[in-house]
Amino acid sequence: MKIALIGAGSAVFSKTLMNDILSTPALSGCEIALMSPTESKLRKIESFAKRMVKDNGKTAAVSATTDRREAIRSADFVIVTINPGGLAAYRHDYEIPMKYGVDQCIGDTLGPGGVFRGARTIPVLAGIAKDMEELAKPGALMLQYANPMAANCLALGKVSRVPFVGLCHGVQTTLDLIARYCGVPKEEIAFTCGGINHMDWFLTLTHNGNDMYPRLREVFEKPEYYKNEKVRGEMFRQFGYFMTESTGHLSEYLPYFRKNRKALDVYCDEPAFGGESGAYYKFAIALAEKYKDRDPIEFDSTELSPRSVEYCSYIMEAVVTGRPFRFMGNVRNDGFIGNLPDGCCVEVPVIADSTGIHPTRIGSLPAQCAALCQTNINVQTLAAQAALDGDTEALVHAAALDPLTAAVLTLAEIRAMCSDMLEAERPWLPQFSGKHIRPVPAISIPADVRPVDVPLDPALAIAHRFGTLAEQKTK
Repeated sequence: MKIALIGAGSAVFSKTLMNDILSTPALSGCEIALMSPTESKLRKIESFAKRMVKDNGKTAAVSATTDRREAIRSADFVIVTINPGGLAAYRHDYEIPMKYGVDQCIGDTLGPGGVFRGARTIPVLAGIAKDMEELAKPGALMLQYANPMAANCLALGKVSRVPFVGLCHGVQTTLDLIARYCGVPKEEIAFTCGGINHMDWFLTLTHNGNDMYPRLREVFEKPEYYKNEKVRGEMFRQFGYFMTESTGHLSEYLPYFRKNRKALDVYCDEPAFGGESGAYYKFAIALAEKYKDRDPIEFDSTELSPRSVEYCSYIMEAVVTGRPFRFMGNVRNDGFIGNLPDGCCVEVPVIADSTGIHPTRIGSLPAQCAALCQTNINVQTLAAQAALDGDTEALVHAAALDPLTAAVLTLAEIRAMCSDMLEAERPWLPQFSGKHIRPVPAISIPADVRPVDVPLDPALAIAHRFGTLAEQKTK
């Protein structure tokens, strides 16, 4: 079988996925086709991959190409880990909104950073899907890791019939946290999750048949536990359900925690990914500086490790062997969550087997959880429209509906910010070639101007001023 890895220039993540593939007996003897548009990065990861195969006595074949179509040709699986624009574009995702006062911690999922990352990524994903339709084996599965996950998968669900699933490790890592907080082995925890990527809710949580929520609530009332996860802990305390995203990320998806200095000081004061401004951007800068003169995996051991928490190799194993594997996946909502819009991207339990992937229906979310998800889906829907259609107004509208951005900026400021971001990121946004964000100039109102007196129908005027006759009688 052939496994194409599109975006193989991401050395650390590519190494993890290759380790998992080579550590899976059912995938023995496969061809791993590495693809990256950056020749220098590609050759380094190719060399390391071949050493991994040789040093561990594996029979896999490794090929590498800058030609995406060649990598996808005859593939059974296509793993996508792309980040168009890389660090150069990411800089604008963080710095320009920050100039306007929108303080992002990660900036790759929602907010101005997520909207523009989606605009860069979605057209490339659509191209990969088109290549798969033409060149991959019938029924080939796309395993999609690129962010912004939900907007990307929402767009894929609109433009292609290629089977795909978006993969994230938020559920796995959150389950680790719950297990540690409650003092039980995570293998013994049974749960049902549902929602959207990075806002997936633990709807049920049991250990040996006993509800774990009372214990988790008790733990989160203790300052030493709450301090580790202030934003997630506060959302749990206020909305009643625990979710899958950590404090730093989650603080960006809501209007409550980053809108001013007071909120940041209370909820986002922990270093790095506890909510620090630009935490991931600063990490990426430091990493680039550290490895500017050498390959980040040049001196890494080629010895295989146990498989990671990433779902990818387990899904491929299930498809190849027919042994079912249950996981949380991001898919098009075709009735799987009843009170979220059809066609959006939802994260629900999925079964993989020899016939492919099968999402499961979980019914409706608690009303408050669905409402919070919907605030993010609004942004994702418009971001996908902007990316696919080259629609500059949809870019502005997506940012304007973002909960954090709307809590900080006026509509005029949002439009100006998006215009600055579009101009700075043009090299990676070909669908907006020749297009600009339409300015909407402010209206100057002299101090002596009075509102125009517009005559109304007398009955309407009375109702407008005093309410209906029935309302007046009630009063």
